[in-house]
Amino acid sequence: MIKNTLALAAALAALLPAASHAQLAFNAGLVSEYSYRGISQSRLKPALQGGLDYTAGGFYAGAWASTIKWVKDGGGDSDLELDVYGGYKGEITKGLGFDVGLLGYVYPSHKLAVSPNTTELYGALTFGPATLKYSHATTNLFGFANSKNSSYLDLSASFEVFDGWSLAPHIGHQAVKNNAAFSYTDYSLTLSKDFKGLVPSVAIVGTDNDNYLGPNNKNLGKSRLVLGVKVNF
Repeated sequence: MIKNTLALAAALAALLPAASHAQLAFNAGLVSEYSYRGISQSRLKPALQGGLDYTAGGFYAGAWASTIKWVKDGGGDSDLELDVYGGYKGEITKGLGFDVGLLGYVYPSHKLAVSPNTTELYGALTFGPATLKYSHATTNLFGFANSKNSSYLDLSASFEVFDGWSLAPHIGHQAVKNNAAFSYTDYSLTLSKDFKGLVPSVAIVGTDNDNYLGPNNKNLGKSRLVLGVKVNF
C-alpha cells in the first residue's frame, strides 16, 4: 500500500506542467494536539507537522506528515502519518470554484491486523467564503474492517473578522461503512492570522461521539481547545 501510494504521488507530480508559474511551498508547525475530523490522532498530546506543495496552473501535488499516537495505542507500531495527494483546481463560472483529487493516508510499519492506510477520492465546490467537500474512501477507512466506501461530507467557510484575523467555522459528518457506532458529526471554529508566514491559531473542536477512546478511556472526540503555530516558507 505504501509503495502504491508513493508511486501514485510521483506519477501525479510527473504529470504537472513544467510552467514558469509553477511554485513549490513548504510548511512546518506545532500543535497542542493533532485533531482530524474532530478526533485526536495524538492522544490529546502535542504533535509536530510539516509538508510541501507543488502547484502549476490548476494542477497540484503535495505531501504532509504529522506525529501520531493512535496506531501504537491500538497495538501497532507507527508514530507517523504521511499524506500524499494530487488534484486539480479551477473555476466553473465566475465566483464558483471546484477542486477534485486523490489523497492517500500512509502509516509506515503500522503492524495492525486491519491496515489503517486509506485512500480517498474527493471533490469540492467553493462559492464566496464557503466550501462544500465530499470525500469517498476507496479502501477500508483508518483500520475499520469492511469499511470500504465510507464517506465524509463537510461544510466550511472563512471570514476576516478584524485586522487580518480570520474566523473559520466548520461542520462535517463521517459515515463509517458497516461500523455505525463510529459514525459521527464533528465541528470546529478556528481563529488565525498570517503574520508574514507565521500563522498562530486557536480552535474549538469536538464531535457528538463518545466511542473514540484512548488509554485510560480518554474521550478523543470530546469538545476541547486546540492551539497551533505554523510557518509557511
